[in-house]
Amino acid sequence: MLKRFYLGAALASSLAISAPAAMAADFINVLTGGTSGVYYPLGVALSNIYAEGIEGARTQVQSTKASVENLNLLQQGRGELGFALGDSVKDAYEGNADVGFTKPLTKLRAIAAIYPNFIQIAAASSSGAVTVTDLKGKSVSVGAAKSGTEVNARKILAALDMSYDDLSKVEYLPFAESVELLKNRQLDATLQSSGLGSAALKDLSSSQDVTYVSVPAEVAQTLGAPYAAGVIPAGTYPGQDADIPTLAITNILVTHEDVSEEMAYQMTKLLFENLDTLKAAHSAAGAIDIETAVKNSPIPLHAGAERYYREQGLL
Repeated sequence: MLKRFYLGAALASSLAISAPAAMAADFINVLTGGTSGVYYPLGVALSNIYAEGIEGARTQVQSTKASVENLNLLQQGRGELGFALGDSVKDAYEGNADVGFTKPLTKLRAIAAIYPNFIQIAAASSSGAVTVTDLKGKSVSVGAAKSGTEVNARKILAALDMSYDDLSKVEYLPFAESVELLKNRQLDATLQSSGLGSAALKDLSSSQDVTYVSVPAEVAQTLGAPYAAGVIPAGTYPGQDADIPTLAITNILVTHEDVSEEMAYQMTKLLFENLDTLKAAHSAAGAIDIETAVKNSPIPLHAGAERYYREQGLL
């Protein structure tokens, strides 16, 4: 009887120790961005795909300040998948304190390069701003502090020998809040790094006269990879009748080395098997292409993602 008691106690203790570990292994927290951006609807779609497609998986979506916060959370093991801009991923892996990474985040691993972000600078037409240098003396929202968007803003201005000191006022606000200030004439412009067709910018362009400010192609040459010259095609937003030269930066789906190989494999596989669902969530997903998913990543692939790409003949 006594022996049976100890065996039962040992078994209960073993289950108590292993159960949280099993639960953690089956949990997928998807780190996104503000609810008015592109990361969030795509994150919701991925969460649903994984909940249905990975047996035993429990998922949730976390709205964050986007790239920089997501990468720090992944390093801490407080998320299993996160969206981030390519330049932020590079800064994180190398350790760039100026943009919010006090030491190299060496646990980060790539799942896939996905769609490009475009630098989209919307200015009140009354401001007279047409190109980035015209923002001198203007009030500008540059995104949440130390977000991927704000990092982009600082780098672009620096490439043109400008800084925040050249602006009359700097606001550190997410997309939707920036748009509200523009509508209320409390702001001259908002710089947003996002997929094309941003809900916040559609809302702004539908309600008042807006000029989309160009970014010269030479800025991409100065900054180098992962920045590249890009275009906001005419008609992307109401009243935008011409192509707008700007910059493009690849977004990357990132995980960390403590996520199991099988989980990372399934996350990668289901991503590419459900592109139509992602496109329905946001048009930016139309640019996700498995042929470019493994190109020019600033961090190593997760072993599970690597297994999937090898199966597809891409590695």
